[in-house]
Amino acid sequence: MKYLLMIPRALWKLWFIFNFILTLLLLYPVFLVLLSRENWFATAFRLMRFWAKWLCYASGIIPSVKYEIEADKIPSPCIFISNHSSYLDIIMACVAIPDYFVFVGKQELDKAPLFRIFFKRMHILVNRKSNVDSHRAYLRTGEKIDKGQSVFIFPEATISSSGTLIPFKNGAFKLAIDKQVPIVPLVFFDNRKLLQNGGFLTSNGRPGITRALVRNAVNTRGMTNADLVPLREKLRNIIKESLEQYK
Repeated sequence: MKYLLMIPRALWKLWFIFNFILTLLLLYPVFLVLLSRENWFATAFRLMRFWAKWLCYASGIIPSVKYEIEADKIPSPCIFISNHSSYLDIIMACVAIPDYFVFVGKQELDKAPLFRIFFKRMHILVNRKSNVDSHRAYLRTGEKIDKGQSVFIFPEATISSSGTLIPFKNGAFKLAIDKQVPIVPLVFFDNRKLLQNGGFLTSNGRPGITRALVRNAVNTRGMTNADLVPLREKLRNIIKESLEQYK
C-alpha cells in the first residue's frame, strides 16, 4: 500500500514546488522593490501573507486557525514561538499572525536562490555554529524589538524529524526577559502530516486541513535571568500539552 502512495505524493509535491517557484518568480520584482526600503517592509509582509495563503489554497491545504487571544489583541512587540516539524510551519505562521513580524531563521536559508532576499533584507539569519554570529543575530533581533517589531523564533532550532518536541534552546526566552516583552506560543497540529521532511517519495505530502492554535501571551515583565529555565519549560509545556490534547 505504501508504494501505491508514492506516485500521488510525488505529484502533489511537484505541484507544490512548481506553484512555489512560479509565484515567487512572478512576485519577485515586487518584493525586490518593497524590500529596498525598511519603511516598505510592512507592505512586503502583507504581500507575503497573501502569497502564503495562495500557496496553501492552490495546493489544496485549508488553514484553520483558532485564537485563545483575539487576533487584534496580540501584544506588540512580542516574541512568537512554536513547535517546528515541517517547512509548512513558516507558511502557516504568516497565515496565522495578522501583523508584521520578523523571522529568525537558520543560516542555510541563505543558500536558497531568490528566497534568500527575504532574510538578507527583512528577516534575520543566524549561524548557530558560530558564537560570534549567534551573538550578532541576537543583538540584531533585539534591535528589531526596540523598534517595536515582533519576532518569530523556532526554539527547537531545527525541524523535528519525528514530529515530537525536542529540547528548546534558551535564545528566545533570554531575549524576552532582556527586552521584557511577552511570548505568544503557536501550536501547529497537522503540518507534518501534509508536508514532511525526508525522502521525496516516502515522506508525507498531500492536501488537507491544517490546524493552528494561537495561545494566550505569557508575560515576562519583572523576570530576570534566574527565571530563564522555568520560563523556557513553561512555554514548552504549553505547546506539549496542546499537542497531547489534540492527540
